[in-house]
Amino acid sequence: MARTKAGGSTKLGRDSRPKSLGLKVADGQEVRTGNVLIRQRGTKWHPGTNTGLGEDDTIFSLKDGIVKFSTKRKKSFTGKIKRVSVINVIPLVLKEQS
Repeated sequence: MARTKAGGSTKLGRDSRPKSLGLKVADGQEVRTGNVLIRQRGTKWHPGTNTGLGEDDTIFSLKDGIVKFSTKRKKSFTGKIKRVSVINVIPLVLKEQS
């Protein structure tokens, strides 16, 4: 008699597709409205000026401009002050031609 019944299906072999998380633009790079700046799980980076936070914690640009990374001090709910990384988009100033 065989020790196992049949070849059957295996419980292994399933793998989720990669999520492509991380930085999508660098500091000083020019972006357009709606461009994704960072895809992340949780808020490792926080949205700053002219940036928005998506439902899955993705940070995106709200205006055309240049990306600028910075840090700021933030008070947590326990009262402890910690440094957080912030992403800002500085709007481009267009000069009018006469």
